[in-house]
Amino acid sequence: MCCHGRVRLRDLRSALPRPRELPLWQQNGLVALAVFAGGAMLYLIDVHRLQGNSDPYPIWVRFAELGAMCLALFLRRTVPWGLLIATGIVGFDVVVDLSLPIAVAYTDFLYTAVLHGSRRTARVLVGLTAAATLAVLFVFVAIAGWRAAAFGVFGMLSFLLVPVWWGANVRQQSDIAATERANAEQLATIAALDRKAAVAAERARMARDLHDVVAGHLSAIAIQSEAALSMADDPKTAQTVLVAVRENSVHALEEMRAMIGLLRSESTDDEVTAPARLAELSRLVESARAAGMTVTVDSTVNEELALPTAVDLTAYRIAQEALTNAVKHAPGSQTTVRLRVADGTLTVEIGNELLGAPSPSGSGGHGLLSMRERAHAVGGTLRAGPSGPRWLVHAELPLAGEPS
Repeated sequence: MCCHGRVRLRDLRSALPRPRELPLWQQNGLVALAVFAGGAMLYLIDVHRLQGNSDPYPIWVRFAELGAMCLALFLRRTVPWGLLIATGIVGFDVVVDLSLPIAVAYTDFLYTAVLHGSRRTARVLVGLTAAATLAVLFVFVAIAGWRAAAFGVFGMLSFLLVPVWWGANVRQQSDIAATERANAEQLATIAALDRKAAVAAERARMARDLHDVVAGHLSAIAIQSEAALSMADDPKTAQTVLVAVRENSVHALEEMRAMIGLLRSESTDDEVTAPARLAELSRLVESARAAGMTVTVDSTVNEELALPTAVDLTAYRIAQEALTNAVKHAPGSQTTVRLRVADGTLTVEIGNELLGAPSPSGSGGHGLLSMRERAHAVGGTLRAGPSGPRWLVHAELPLAGEPS
C-alpha cells in the first residue's frame, strides 16, 4: 500500500502544471533591480563602507558604480565577458573605496560563471580564488600582521571562495542529476526495447505453434479429402481416408484448444502449448500413409526413455512438419523417419524422394523457418535440403543443452 501511495503521489505531481520559467532577460532584470534597490538603501543610510570611517566620494559616484554593475548583470551568463566587466568595476571600486553593494553583486557573477560557464572556466576560477586568498594572506601577514591577515582572509572567503565553492557544488549536483536522468532515459529505452523484443518473440512463438498445429493437420486433411474424392469406385479405401481426415480434424481441434487454453492462462512455460510428444509419432505416420505415402520408421526411442519436455515436443514438431512437406511436395513417395539417441543427442532425420517436385522451400519457407527456430530454441541444429535423389531434414537436439 505504501508503494502504491508513492506511485499515486508521483503521478499527481507529474500531472500538475509546471510553473512557467521566465525568460533569461527578465530573470537578469529582477536580479539587477533587487541589487540596485538593496545597494541604494545601503548607500543612503551610509552603511556601505568595508574600510575607512568616511566616504571621500560623492554619493553619485557610488550610484554610478552600482548602476554599471546592475547593467553588467544582464551579461552575467555571458561568460567570460560578463565576469570581466564586473571585475573591472570591482577594480575601480577598490581604487575608489571598496563598498559592500559592489562586493555582494560580484559574488553573483562568480557563482554564475562557475555554474554556467565551461568546465575550464570553473577550474580556472577555483584556482584563481584559492591563489588570491593565499596571496592576500601572505601580504597581510608581511605588512599588517596576523590579525589583519585573518580579517583579509575572512573577506576573501566571504566574497570569493564561498560563491565559487557554492557554484561548483551546485554544478556538480546538477551534472549528477543530468547523468541520472540520462541513465533513467537509457534504462527506459532498453526496457521498451526488451518489451518489444518479448512481444516479437511471443508473436513468433505463437505463429510457429499455429503453423505447426493448423498447417500440418489442414494440409493432411486437404490431401486426404482430395484422395477420397478420387476414390469413388473404391468405397472401402475412401472410407479409410475419410476416417483419417476426421482424426486429423479432431487432433487439430484438440491442439488448438490446448494452445488457446495456455494462452489464456497465467502460465509462464515457454514451449508447452499442446500435448504432442514423440510417443504420438505413429499418428503422424498413419496420417501420411492415409495420404498415399509409403512411410518407414526406424527408431531407437521408446517410451521408457524420458526425454526433456522441450526436446520431446521439438522433435515431434519437426517430424510433423517434415512429413507434411513430404505429403505436399512429394505425394506418394518413399519416406523414412529415423530417430536415434547417442552421446546425449537426439537425432531426427526424415527423408523422402524428390520425384522432380519443387522443394519445400519454394512455398514460402515458413515451415523450414519454424523447424530451425525450434531446433535453435533447445540448443540444437537443423539442416534441410536435397541429398542426392532425396530431400533430407536432419536435426540434432541435445538432451541436456542450454537453450540458445
